[in-house]
Amino acid sequence: MARKGYDFATPVRRILIGLLALFLLSMFLFWRIDSPRAEAMRSDFVDRFVPSFEWAMTPVTRVTRMVSSLQSYSRIYEQNQELRRELREMERWKEAAVQLEQENAKLLAQNNVRLDPTLTSITGVVLTDSGTVFRQSVLLNVGRRDGVVDGWAVMDGLGLVGRISGVGGQTSRVILLTDPSSRIPVTVQPSGENALLTGDNSTLPTLEFIERPENVRPGDRVISSGDGGIFPPDILVGQVVQGSDGRLRLRMAADYGRLEFLRVLRSHPAERLQDGGALVLPPEPGLIGPVLPGAPAARPADAGAP
Repeated sequence: MARKGYDFATPVRRILIGLLALFLLSMFLFWRIDSPRAEAMRSDFVDRFVPSFEWAMTPVTRVTRMVSSLQSYSRIYEQNQELRRELREMERWKEAAVQLEQENAKLLAQNNVRLDPTLTSITGVVLTDSGTVFRQSVLLNVGRRDGVVDGWAVMDGLGLVGRISGVGGQTSRVILLTDPSSRIPVTVQPSGENALLTGDNSTLPTLEFIERPENVRPGDRVISSGDGGIFPPDILVGQVVQGSDGRLRLRMAADYGRLEFLRVLRSHPAERLQDGGALVLPPEPGLIGPVLPGAPAARPADAGAP
């Protein structure tokens, strides 16, 4: 029977591991000794062996450089992504600038629309917007010194905005059409229906007192009627829309979100008759039919006896 061989590898491995642990422990203790002699020995050891291990530090150095390069690449990538986001933001701003330029050109074109030749205007700058829950008004930098009169119509480059309500020496207040105290007569085209535009502190004032509402449809054009002499006739006010409450409302033609420059229209009062004898009086109440030849003329009812 063959004798089984003895395994020498395990004891040898254990001895080597023990010696290595003992060596490391000795090095640790030696490195921790606070003694001038030990410090001199440590310095000699470093000067003798560390420079010769430069070849061993080369891979570590290259790995460190590689890590630094990867970190630098990561930062460059983040900066590139940030530049891409800024470029997209600039493109959006460019598109907004183009739209504003087109809108400005449209406003300038609308500003050159010819009104009634008898109507002249004064351009004022909006100083403050004092719109509140209970009052919708703006303040202009033109007033009594510029000839502004209370009640004159005010419009921007697109449509009617409101009327002058309060004039000072250098400023004047404009009550907007959206103010609850605003009531103006308007005409709906093409049906010709008359209505009353009433402000209710919303961006869509209501159209009231329409005689035949079935003739009015969303999208119809609304202009000032000039009834009562409040506003000059034929000034664009807006378009008819159907409100969420089912009522007919008006989308204003004026841009209430950007009221910067307003035009105050010089409304001339109605012509007064100086010669009452030039009027053509109606026939007498007691006279019916044409006057026959030779018949005596009827006397006024309030004429006394001779």
